[in-house]
Amino acid sequence: MSATSDAAFDVLDPAFLGLTIPNVHVERLHTGCRWAEGPAWFPAGRYLVWSDIPNDRMLRWDETDGSVSVFRQPARNSNGNTVDREGRLVTCEHLARCVARTEHDGSRTVLASHFEGKRFNSPNDVVVKSDGSVWFSDPSYGIDSDYEGEAAPSELGRRGVYRAGPEGGVTLVADGFVQPNGLAFSPDEQWLYIADTGATHVPGGPRHLRRFRVAADGRTLSGGEVFAESTCGLFDGFRVDARGHVWTSAGDGVHCYTPEGRLIGRIRVPEVVANVCFGGPKLNRLFICATTSLYAVYLNARPAGRPATAAGA
Repeated sequence: MSATSDAAFDVLDPAFLGLTIPNVHVERLHTGCRWAEGPAWFPAGRYLVWSDIPNDRMLRWDETDGSVSVFRQPARNSNGNTVDREGRLVTCEHLARCVARTEHDGSRTVLASHFEGKRFNSPNDVVVKSDGSVWFSDPSYGIDSDYEGEAAPSELGRRGVYRAGPEGGVTLVADGFVQPNGLAFSPDEQWLYIADTGATHVPGGPRHLRRFRVAADGRTLSGGEVFAESTCGLFDGFRVDARGHVWTSAGDGVHCYTPEGRLIGRIRVPEVVANVCFGGPKLNRLFICATTSLYAVYLNARPAGRPATAAGA
């Protein structure tokens, strides 16, 4: 596959040009992390929160002045984060082996910590559906060693994806992964994409995205065919824009796939990327957590659940 390049992008298909902005650059906003992960944008406060897992802290970048401060430390080796429909932070905590929500008054509510009476391994990434349900992956990274959590055996003996419903209770919605990782819904919530980074644990293991059909009840999944295979490194965290494009982390930057699973372009980043999210006043800025640093780049795209930009809408 041939590619053309500019300062920020590798264009593999002309369709990618409609998602980029000429002459923009990838900006490094902060560095000094050990493994940056889980960016989440707070529109009301115009700030971004993300995790630095091995350093057991969460950091905050403020758009108004570009400052970075410690948001929370210790942070229970937090990993993936998201913001729910009420503007509350929802976090996957490796050390606590749970998914927790930070309330508006700063208090903490544990949303899911056990399944069938057994502790989770180490919840990794999380997304909130429009019905208020919380969906999260549970690989073993946080219990594999003391570096990103605390070494411990798996009580569940599986690595799955779960749903914590607003009606109460936790259900297993997808199984059969080596290491389930990032996840995100399509704009219409008819599909759930799930990454499997099993190549970290099994030679020749999975390094792909799978796509599952969401049932009419909005609570169960079917299918699970491979949507895309990584061409460099692993897919970790990712987001879907309002037109259904998947923007996913990879070993050489951020890769962009069409809703049909065609790789059309890459954002070049000088470090291995872990996760991304949309933010900024117009939600057209992609924030990128990449190993030691936080980066950002402006795009002609906005996140799912928000109005698409005019071009190509």
